[in-house]
Amino acid sequence: MLLLTMKHIENFLNYLALEKGYSSNTIDSYRRDLKGFFNFIKKDWKDLKKEDVLSYLRELMKKGISQRSSSRFLSALKTFFKYLILEGEIKSNPISGIKGMRQVKSLPSYLTMDEVDELLSLPDLSTPIGKRDKAILELMYATGLRASEIVDLKIEDLEIDGGFIYVTGKGGKRRIVPIGEVALKYLRIYLSVREELLSSNDSPILFLNYKGEPLTRQGLWKIVKGYGKKIGIADKLTPHTLRHSFATHLLERGADLRSIQIMLGHSRISTTQVYTHIASERLKKIWEKYHPRA
Repeated sequence: MLLLTMKHIENFLNYLALEKGYSSNTIDSYRRDLKGFFNFIKKDWKDLKKEDVLSYLRELMKKGISQRSSSRFLSALKTFFKYLILEGEIKSNPISGIKGMRQVKSLPSYLTMDEVDELLSLPDLSTPIGKRDKAILELMYATGLRASEIVDLKIEDLEIDGGFIYVTGKGGKRRIVPIGEVALKYLRIYLSVREELLSSNDSPILFLNYKGEPLTRQGLWKIVKGYGKKIGIADKLTPHTLRHSFATHLLERGADLRSIQIMLGHSRISTTQVYTHIASERLKKIWEKYHPRA
């Protein structure tokens, strides 16, 4: 922790004890809470932003810290900044708008690259169903489509030669999403055996179940969960996990938020910005693991 911050924390705690009459137990709790927070964010109080607090609250949530403990931490931090205002160090409280854990949204779960590679290697390409599943998983990871968008895809939505698909998203909005060579390869393989799955009634829907009927959202969930069980990640793997993985991996490799927003079909950039929090927290963990002064 920075010495300047530590000095202000100790002065603050002395103020609470001597002038406000706080109990020694409360003083000790506030000291632990504030030290834990500033050690986590690794910056001085002067540089603190509201997102730092929300990030720490998410960390507490992941660790299973109780509502009572997180509320005490917020009380300690808010009281600390009120003290700094009283001392003339700052003019306003930078975290005044934070009300508690209800304001904190847990970050979307996503897969590591190794987990993605392992998942995508599972389908049995010797069977039509395996080829279908391979095409589905590759397409979901390559495009970040929602489960409903995957099962609603029609053959006519594919532009194989152009390398993209037309997607009908929420509110009936149409968008164009690029596919990529790997997903295109397995789509072609699936299309070559799709007729083997067709029932007596032809269907314009791209992905079919084993009865030759359009695959449903529930069917898609079972497929994804089934493969997740095989590699021990069923608890965190859903169709939406692949969507989150698509966006997170793009951002980590330098894609801009606006482009990701368009591909995901988000109407507001604020919805897409949650992935910046995922990437920043991952970078923080990498820094803590490898930096000599972490």
